[in-house]
Amino acid sequence: MTFSIFRWLARSALTSLLAVSAAHAQTSANSPAPLKLRIGYQKSSTLITILKARGSLEQALAPLGVSISWNEFASGLPLTEALNADAVDLSADVADTVPVFAQAARARFVYIAQEAPSPGAQAIIVKRDGPLHTLADLKGQRIAVTKAAGSHYLLLAALAKAGLAPADVRISYLTPADGRAAFERGSVDVWVTWDPYVASVDKAPDVRVLANGEGLASYQRYYLASSSFAAAHPDVIDTVFAQLKSAGVWVRAHPDDAAKLLAPIWGLDAATIERANARRSYAVRAVDTQNFGEQQKIADTFYRAGLLPAPVDTAAAQHWNFSTKRAETAATSTTASGG
Repeated sequence: MTFSIFRWLARSALTSLLAVSAAHAQTSANSPAPLKLRIGYQKSSTLITILKARGSLEQALAPLGVSISWNEFASGLPLTEALNADAVDLSADVADTVPVFAQAARARFVYIAQEAPSPGAQAIIVKRDGPLHTLADLKGQRIAVTKAAGSHYLLLAALAKAGLAPADVRISYLTPADGRAAFERGSVDVWVTWDPYVASVDKAPDVRVLANGEGLASYQRYYLASSSFAAAHPDVIDTVFAQLKSAGVWVRAHPDDAAKLLAPIWGLDAATIERANARRSYAVRAVDTQNFGEQQKIADTFYRAGLLPAPVDTAAAQHWNFSTKRAETAATSTTASGG
């Protein structure tokens, strides 16, 4: 009798174990396969930084079985190089110049979103008591700028407006941190950069803004994704886009809260950050042809300056169509509506 009871208990336990295993297998089959989204960003990637700090994007992607790997870069060009090398899947906002260089390098990427113009968020910075008062005064000066950044195009546009060529000045390609250090110790006469770096010095008593992007460079920032990742995971692209739009609305509606959130992350005081954020549109929208025209002008400017190995046809670049959920070029696009 005792043996029969033990045998019955063993059979019952085995049956229960098999039932639990089957249920687990069914649940696993119905759950999305785990996926890690590798995001590259830089210090000026405000909206991505806010989503990261608040955990909003992780929460939105969790139902899709997606986790996030965050990877910080000093500027946009190395970020897109990482995208092309399959080291990241998605690039947070980079200046409008950066994708042009990526396209010239035959990088496999798709534009997934654009921020409306923010021309006041870049500036040409000089010493307050120095002799530089017009763009023509830049001739012969030592200038620090980050290569391929939006501020690089601002510099080239400013020189062209003054009737100068790049050869008429002495350009040093430096990261924002190194550019500021060189400017402060007098190794360069001019520093051309973008926010929040502009805001970190524009109220200093010995600094003056010679010009910003108004009338020179509209400064639209773009979000990019690996072509293969976007094609394989359109639902992730949709979710990221929705979260970026929401974050942009929040920053504009709550400038104080946004500045306080970013202050310890950026190592700047809240007032400086709020001033920088006020110069950015943070209006995230889908990329369509009517807002894309300056990309060709940027490409042509860099090619004429000898900084691109060949002409770049920016209309051949892919951008994400949220209606069809696929990458398209300007020639094939109908609408890129992202809501």
